[in-house]
Amino acid sequence: MEESSNSKALINHSSTRKGGWHAAIFIISVEFAERFAYQGLASNLITYLTNVLRQPVATAAKNVNTWVGFSSLFPLLGGFVADSFLGRFNTILLSSFIYLLGMILLTLSVSAIKHTTLFFVALYILSIGDGGHKPCVQTFAADQFDDDTPQERDAKSSFFNWWYLGVVGGSTLAVFVVIYLQDNVGWDVGLGVLAGVLALALALFLLGIKRFRMEGPTGSPFTSMAQVFVASARKWRVEMETQPGSHVYWYGDEEDVGLHFQGQPKSHSLARTDQFRFLEKAMIIDDIDASSKTKNPWRLCSVTQVEEVKQVLRLIPIWLSCLMFHVVQAQLHTFVTKQASTMVRTIGPHFQIPPASLQGTIGLTILITVPIYDRVFVPLARKFTGHHSGITVLQRIGIGLFLSILNMIVSALVESKRISVARQYHLLDRPEAMLPMSVWWLLPQHMITGVSDAFTTVGLQELFYDQMPEAMRSVGAAAYISIVGVGSLASNVIIVAVEEISSNFGEKSLGNNLNRAHLDEFYWVLAGLSALSLWVYIYLAKNFVYKKSNYGG
Repeated sequence: MEESSNSKALINHSSTRKGGWHAAIFIISVEFAERFAYQGLASNLITYLTNVLRQPVATAAKNVNTWVGFSSLFPLLGGFVADSFLGRFNTILLSSFIYLLGMILLTLSVSAIKHTTLFFVALYILSIGDGGHKPCVQTFAADQFDDDTPQERDAKSSFFNWWYLGVVGGSTLAVFVVIYLQDNVGWDVGLGVLAGVLALALALFLLGIKRFRMEGPTGSPFTSMAQVFVASARKWRVEMETQPGSHVYWYGDEEDVGLHFQGQPKSHSLARTDQFRFLEKAMIIDDIDASSKTKNPWRLCSVTQVEEVKQVLRLIPIWLSCLMFHVVQAQLHTFVTKQASTMVRTIGPHFQIPPASLQGTIGLTILITVPIYDRVFVPLARKFTGHHSGITVLQRIGIGLFLSILNMIVSALVESKRISVARQYHLLDRPEAMLPMSVWWLLPQHMITGVSDAFTTVGLQELFYDQMPEAMRSVGAAAYISIVGVGSLASNVIIVAVEEISSNFGEKSLGNNLNRAHLDEFYWVLAGLSALSLWVYIYLAKNFVYKKSNYGG
């Protein structure tokens, strides 16, 4: 067979040489390393900020949330660059080098060059690297499996399970190993290990370069969306139909403008839906369109093109209603870790669990929950609902949102217990003292977090993959990730609001003394806001319209 980089036949028929599992495994190694590095840093960052840089707890929490927030917002830019200019492979490669550079600088900032400014600069270099990595890696790995080949299509389904296992495995290993090194050996050693793992994964990724199936950039996905809005605005005088069949719609065949009427869609096009009907003016063929020799894409758009814009608009309210879920998740890296640092963490006479390592139980819970969900819950639910997935993806997300409310209720009750112990032993004004209360009191809320994560996080990934236009899959992944970022930033807003309101009514909440920070009241506030968010989500989910395809001619 002749080699040609532009030959689609080579890509489709030479699966023994390119693509498949023997290509995807190299990409999984990169994601494993990135999750290992990110979690190894994020999970314990508040400890470094408070214990080494001596920042107040609330300030450190806001700094962590801000960094996590920007790390989760940069993927929006990264996904756009990948789809429009560089392609996924080039974006992954460039972002991996940037990420490695950031980790090296971070290691130097806590060892050879101890400098606070360099530390924060390195943190945000990591954010930039993450911005190109996160929206592209999973999609690029999935691209290695050909949907037109039954064997590879089945392998692709299995791939998503192993992918999630790799993500959780990397995160969990970091929480147990790296955080122990940071707390007991030194931050320079802990961060140095992260840099070494990233370098090794990058080398493995480059070794697999000849095995990858690669696709170039497809052009800006936002141009097509802009055309729909412009075209509908230019036809604002066109009356919407009052009776079925009173308008002629364009279904995408430029040579047959006017031949495809309502009820006669082209095969594999998206079916027309009744939401956001003001956009449908863009697909109406009026007298100007009919008399024009060539189609003006800024005046006439296809039904599928309009429906793709509707898909994006439908996801925005869902995106907003899930922000509180990630506000709740953000507490694990901040206040919950500081709570653990005040509690008894010994196992046996000589070993003490690092405060942030309790987060590893979340990963273990997910590793147990996902197989049970897939092998037990789905088949059982399928018998009652008849749905191929047991429950819909929106129902899956909703269950996780409910569990996040339960998480905050349990967290508030446990914190009340912790404060009562501090009061009983007269330790309220000794924030550095170790309370005679086991850290395992925090285990239930960590386990609830893991179960809720298995429902909502995986559900959101599936929703933003399935319901986004195909040309915007990288942007869709970035949009899902951005919920984490905006949720972390929203957590900052809530912290500031609670501080300001409480200071006006007496003792300031969330102060540096955790025993007098009224953290239990803060958790009750989050539980209330989460309940309100769930109510809004249920309303949106009931009215959500899934995309519909036509397969007729």
